[in-house]
Amino acid sequence: MNITEEVKHYYGSILQGSKDLKTDACCTTDAMPSHLKALLQHIHPEVQSRYYGCGLVIPEALEGCHILDLGCGSGRDVFLLSAMVGEQGSVTGVDMTEAQLEIAIRHQDYHRERLGYSRPNTDFVEGQLEHLLDLDLPRGSFDIVISNCVLNLVPDKSAVLEQVFELLKPGGEFYFSDVYADRRVADDLRSDPVLYGECLGGALYWNDFLRLAKAAGFADPRLVSDRPLSIDDPQQQEKLGNTKFYSATYRLIKIQGLESSCEDYGQAVRYKGSISHHEQQFLLDKHHIIETGRIFPVCGNTYRMLKETRFAPHFDFFGDAGTHFGIFQGCGTGLPFDDAVPHPESGGCC
Repeated sequence: MNITEEVKHYYGSILQGSKDLKTDACCTTDAMPSHLKALLQHIHPEVQSRYYGCGLVIPEALEGCHILDLGCGSGRDVFLLSAMVGEQGSVTGVDMTEAQLEIAIRHQDYHRERLGYSRPNTDFVEGQLEHLLDLDLPRGSFDIVISNCVLNLVPDKSAVLEQVFELLKPGGEFYFSDVYADRRVADDLRSDPVLYGECLGGALYWNDFLRLAKAAGFADPRLVSDRPLSIDDPQQQEKLGNTKFYSATYRLIKIQGLESSCEDYGQAVRYKGSISHHEQQFLLDKHHIIETGRIFPVCGNTYRMLKETRFAPHFDFFGDAGTHFGIFQGCGTGLPFDDAVPHPESGGCC
């Protein structure tokens, strides 16, 4: 079997539920906000038991949005998001594993009835993520594309990123969680069916991911959150040696002409506190935790990420790009992930 067939076999036949996983790479440990916990009570138990996500891929300001979920599996995130976009929004799930999609489709009406919708606002499509543009998905039509611990399972990751860019509206975003390594994973580990199925063998070296994202058109990838992964199975840990793995959530925003660095134009924003369930602060990424009512200095790219997206009504904007003051102070390079959970203090551009 090739890698694609191995993944379909692993998720369609080997894994019968989250309890069968050998590592925590494909498990979400993020603390779930109370409003999402309440919505989770509407998810059918069978759908919930087949959940293999590694992060929380629920961005802000979703009312009326059209969302695409890549590698939706049995549909947990699709159904959770369907409640948040409302009946006027929609969520489409794509997956290549027939056994997983069968569960999702079978429970569509169950979730529609639980939400009290007159018609389903969800749809499911079978297909491979490297060939999204062959699935009759309209280009430039999605406000948000999400993915939860799936990109690492796809052999041609650059093809996925390029096609996501095509499917997004201008100002849309790819908001997704995945697994990354602190170095390039050895070839023999990439062909190990267990490590690949557990989201480790196919994990990108973080800096290779950034290069691929920028090449696809996402000029300024933003890291939202991250956590180190533990490999509790001694047999798998021995194979991996000193390689460290991280679960990370990134936000890639489709805006033409973003700069390659954080440039200072003397601009600032002020958050109005008007996004539901985020009244006290808005987290664009782990270096931009913007308190309500505070004048918050930002670089030119961040200014545009807020002004040219669905977030614009929730902010006041100060300044323009008329005067350049050089690089935004504090920007740097190096491993972006933390070995501990807490976020740094808010403030500054990078």
